[in-house]
Amino acid sequence: MAYVITDECISCGTCEGECPVGCISAGDSQYVIDADACIDCGTCAGACPVEAIKPE
Repeated sequence: MAYVITDECISCGTCEGECPVGCISAGDSQYVIDADACIDCGTCAGACPVEAIKPE
């Protein structure tokens, strides 16, 4: 199960630098997670200052 970034994302970029497999990138209006590359570790969710990252 991959994590997803919700509409609560403030595009701060914190999650991108924390991802150990580099599956987070800047999207058009917020950051996005490549579900195929996500290893479900939860590191990004723990780093998000607004709790915008949730398990899918």
